[in-house]
Amino acid sequence: MDDVSQQNHLKAYGITYLSLQKGHNVKWLLNYRGGSFLLEDVQEFRNECNIRGVSYEVISDTEAMQILELIASPSQNMEAVVLEKAPKIAVYSPKDKMPWDDAVTLVLNYAEIPYDVIYDEEVLTDKLLLYEWLHLHHEDFTGQYGKFYGAYRMAPWYIEGKKYSETLAAKLGYSKVSEEKLAVALRIRDYVVGGGFMFAMCSATDSFDIALSAEGVDICEPMFDGDPSDNNYQNRIDFSKTFAFKDYELVRNPEEYEFSSIDMTNKRSIARTEDYFSLQEFSAKWDPVPTMLCQNHTQLVKGFMGQTTSFDRNTIKSTVLVLGENKSNGEARYIHGVKGKGMWTFYGGHDPEDYQHRVGDPKTELDLHPTSPGYRLILNNVLFPAAKKKKQKT
Repeated sequence: MDDVSQQNHLKAYGITYLSLQKGHNVKWLLNYRGGSFLLEDVQEFRNECNIRGVSYEVISDTEAMQILELIASPSQNMEAVVLEKAPKIAVYSPKDKMPWDDAVTLVLNYAEIPYDVIYDEEVLTDKLLLYEWLHLHHEDFTGQYGKFYGAYRMAPWYIEGKKYSETLAAKLGYSKVSEEKLAVALRIRDYVVGGGFMFAMCSATDSFDIALSAEGVDICEPMFDGDPSDNNYQNRIDFSKTFAFKDYELVRNPEEYEFSSIDMTNKRSIARTEDYFSLQEFSAKWDPVPTMLCQNHTQLVKGFMGQTTSFDRNTIKSTVLVLGENKSNGEARYIHGVKGKGMWTFYGGHDPEDYQHRVGDPKTELDLHPTSPGYRLILNNVLFPAAKKKKQKT
């Protein structure tokens, strides 16, 4: 999985997932040749690698033992993590969205990793309990319809989307979309606290935390929910309820395409040619989870925009682990944390290979980007719930 030998990093994750599906254990060799996978030598997997264009090497048992001995050496920042079971995956997304509307569904399809699409009704009837891993599509959990009002309120897709959301909320027994979305966010919170793994990108990251922090507070203006927002609502925001963020100011103007001061999109001053973020290096033996999440064939990843592009470091809680950042710009791009028995990861931006994705832009063709470091970070999150859990000392 290094930058020289592997011709299709993304589909390699699909081969690894397939191996787990078939009941074979896999070893993820952290920091060894870009985070390579050691699979059992099965003819089916060789055939699939050839069909999918994935590079592989056949090694002897002796060679495998030598690699594992090298990795085990205290002098090497490496580790061999056993992957045991293919996680069952849910993508939280409106059912009418196309796969290319979301980078995660796009790369899951490309890597040939199966998933189910679920939405509010499934979440509110506890269908989340059927899954080990959940991805949040670019959702707005605040009930403000993505803050698209200023630019797109006359667009047919905006009008239809608002009508659909209101109909769904009423069907589920809520008088407002904001109330229904809060109920969904609370169920997702409980899923994570109970031991689930959650991954979110773009506006699903900050809008999720904002919704949790505004529980019991009306932050929506009349064009969103039909009545005025609460007076002085900023002072009623409860940051203790959030996963990642603190001390942020909400954007009250309904015409502004922004939720809060968490996002760095309008505060950035960096040229596209210089827009990169670096991945942190962790101890593979002592911190295997963040090490897994940062496995890549490069430490420097191209930046990309989104409604929520990146996170202001001043709004990130001290308990949150920053996995990727642009220090010179004061922004974090890729963060991770623990909530209860579960874990979550937030990744800023919309599409790692579409620098400034706009409404109506054509889909990204991943055949043109089979070695994308930015997309590898997504797939790291897909696989890491499969890792064998270490027994807790008593």
